[in-house]
Amino acid sequence: MLDRAARRATKLARLLTFAAGRHGLRYGVGAALEHRQALAGLDVATIVDVGANKGQFALLATEVFPGATIYCFEPLEEPAARLRKMLGTGVRLFETAIGRSESHGVIHVSRRADSSSLLPIGKQSEIFPGTELREKRVVPIAPLTKYLSLEDLEQPALLKIDVQGYELEVLKGCEALLFVFQYIYLECSFVELYHGQALAGDVILYLLRRNLQLSGVYNQVEDSKGRPVQADFLFAKSGACPMASKLASPRRALDRETLDEALSNHSEL
Repeated sequence: MLDRAARRATKLARLLTFAAGRHGLRYGVGAALEHRQALAGLDVATIVDVGANKGQFALLATEVFPGATIYCFEPLEEPAARLRKMLGTGVRLFETAIGRSESHGVIHVSRRADSSSLLPIGKQSEIFPGTELREKRVVPIAPLTKYLSLEDLEQPALLKIDVQGYELEVLKGCEALLFVFQYIYLECSFVELYHGQALAGDVILYLLRRNLQLSGVYNQVEDSKGRPVQADFLFAKSGACPMASKLASPRRALDRETLDEALSNHSEL
């Protein structure tokens, strides 16, 4: 208990050192400081935040990438409302989940909202007490292209995914635009925390096949026996990708010639 209190006090002190951190505290939201190391040194003009919750990551992004356009996707009403109140017009918020096809799905709402998932809760609640199922709700699901187009994604673009086991389904829901992203940053698990989830190896293989290379592993969490449970993975577009140099050109919108070339080469990606 004392160790937890000490960690909370340390994080609070760090949050008070920068403007976005102090702003979030006014709304009861702590910026996701644990991601700062992964994001350091990246040049990002657009962020797509899938599984935005209360805006913890988006809040940090406003500090790390000032001036970047941020699109947030969060299907649960309560955290979405907190995000909107905190960041207002600073982000564009869509209250939906992302998946392969347009439909509705059952989200399993955890006692901790940020542990909620479109998959049934399994070992998650055993390893992380306090994340047990609270209720179920029906939420909309749609591919990313329902809400964003190529023209919306100024380069370089980063796709962040934190969806509690639903990562591979989100990636498939982003497939038509996946080749546009210079970076993909997502949380994956080494054990099945949610029933039917894809594990880290499956997600890594999926992205490697799309010319995205694993460039870093951050924030690994272990169980009580010291075994790895989950971590955050950063992928960057491979230099072998024929479109990489054009799509990664610093801070510009994709022009029509580049868009046409990208689409014609989509099968290669």
